[in-house]
Amino acid sequence: MDDETRTPEPEAPAASAEAGAALAPGPPDLIRLLARETGAEEAELRKLRDQAAASGQSFDRILLQRGLDEAAVLRAFAEDLEMDFVPSLAGTRVPTEFVDRVPLAFARAHDMIAIAREGGVFRVACAHPLDLHPQDDLASMLPGKVEFVLAPRNEITEIINRAFRHRADGVDEALEDLEDTDIAGLVSEIDTGEDLLDVANKAPIIKLVNSILFQALKLRASDVHFQPYVDRLQVRFRIDGILYDMESIPKTAQDAVLSRIKVMGRMDIAERRMPQDGRATIRVGDGEVDVRISIVPTSEGERAVLRLLDKTAKVFTVDELGLDEQNRATLEQYIRYPHGIVLVTGPTGSGKTTTLYASLSRISTGDKNILTIEDPVEYQLDGISQVQVNTKKGLTFAAGLRSFLRQDPDVMMVGEIRDVETAEIAIRAAITGHLVFSTVHTNDAPSTITRLIDIGVEPYLVASSLVLVVAQRLVRTLCPSCREWIEPDSTMRGELMDIGVDLEQLPEGKVAVSRGCADCFQSGYQGRTAIYEMLPMVEEIRTMVMNRATASELKRAAIDNAGMRTLRMDGVRKVLAGETSPAEVVRVTQLDAV
Repeated sequence: MDDETRTPEPEAPAASAEAGAALAPGPPDLIRLLARETGAEEAELRKLRDQAAASGQSFDRILLQRGLDEAAVLRAFAEDLEMDFVPSLAGTRVPTEFVDRVPLAFARAHDMIAIAREGGVFRVACAHPLDLHPQDDLASMLPGKVEFVLAPRNEITEIINRAFRHRADGVDEALEDLEDTDIAGLVSEIDTGEDLLDVANKAPIIKLVNSILFQALKLRASDVHFQPYVDRLQVRFRIDGILYDMESIPKTAQDAVLSRIKVMGRMDIAERRMPQDGRATIRVGDGEVDVRISIVPTSEGERAVLRLLDKTAKVFTVDELGLDEQNRATLEQYIRYPHGIVLVTGPTGSGKTTTLYASLSRISTGDKNILTIEDPVEYQLDGISQVQVNTKKGLTFAAGLRSFLRQDPDVMMVGEIRDVETAEIAIRAAITGHLVFSTVHTNDAPSTITRLIDIGVEPYLVASSLVLVVAQRLVRTLCPSCREWIEPDSTMRGELMDIGVDLEQLPEGKVAVSRGCADCFQSGYQGRTAIYEMLPMVEEIRTMVMNRATASELKRAAIDNAGMRTLRMDGVRKVLAGETSPAEVVRVTQLDAV
């Protein structure tokens, strides 16, 4: 009996250990990780997980569809799956084996790109941690082991575009098949949001146009020109503000190509003597791109220009606009004013809308009623009501702005002040307690004030309503892949003197240059940033406006009394920081005549 009573004794420590293990904190499950990273409620996350299981969609995609922050979601999945999370892929070089072996359509469709090869292991960034079948397919394409990491989708897309930009994209193949130029075959109803990647079994002309548009999107082109010459139809891309000649299409295919573009824009293909405008929506994988089409007749045939607006492109934040500390503090101060007018000025394509969207996004905190009227609505902003101008129905900027005043607004944005009627309504709104954002077309900030007076606005109204004028231009940034710091030669010294830089100002006596490489299309530039000129309406400036001072007098006073830096001064700052070149600053700015 004694032996029997003693037999349980050795088991007591084991039982105690089990109880301790049960009480000890285990690894956090995915729901708790997601709640911690995203701030969402665990109960809501469990509902979404059940919804994903019932619908057959992956859990991570359901979370993103509900608007949860992508970086936070990926951080949680990375910790749960014991994977690395890479928030930025800047400076990444894609192994050539990946570009050679993996089809572009596959990389785009599944958001996967190799970011390094160490030994025989490919390090591949992906945006969808639960897409296991595509991951297996990719592993079978590459000659080595694959290690997956997680990265944001927009970072992966940018690297894919850069890595595959020099592939032929099917353009050469489509050009070889252009014997079939049957225009009648093109007059079929275009699918809503046709996918550019879907070129199988398409007519050669359709395949050619789709391939050209796809190539344009990969190269970050903002516009595609189809320009007719005597012997050819020349395709040109505007990349970072500069036009580049691309493919040349045989003259015999010109009418078929233009007809295809007209079909896309739902225009009259029989009309060849009058200008026409149209719009289309195309898809690239799961992303949509708006295309605005303009066709005009020329002596060599019809010419088409297509403006590409990528709906999936992110809206920049104020922190990403290229502002230095002084200009950012100025902008942040005035966009939070309870009432007044903030004007952004510059030529077409200078980034005015981007600055306005970033400003609206910064102050859109849910406690303000924000309304915009635009032509067109370029990007959708969460929490902001956006109205599209429709001149045929009488919905102009002035009419829209007038109706906004009955919508109990806090903040309003009007796409452009073109006439005295719109200007006076905006000023009335500002004086009656609303914050108004808008754009005008002038050369610099001081001339904006004189422009408003010239179109018929009384000086006292301008002085009492305007709070800030922002002039801006876009300059190309030096390619980071081939940028180097050198001591300036005689030519460079001359360019530096043109923008007012003394050699003593150069950091260590050197200036940044980019020679050109495969990553930047041999141009030496990749991407753009903005330079700014900010004119706050301080008391001295208001008094001068009341006295109808000239633009040059306002400019001199703004530099002396309001701390304004001109566009060229801000450009010099970016040259000294190695962001852009003196030639770019000279290209987009004028001499500071004060």
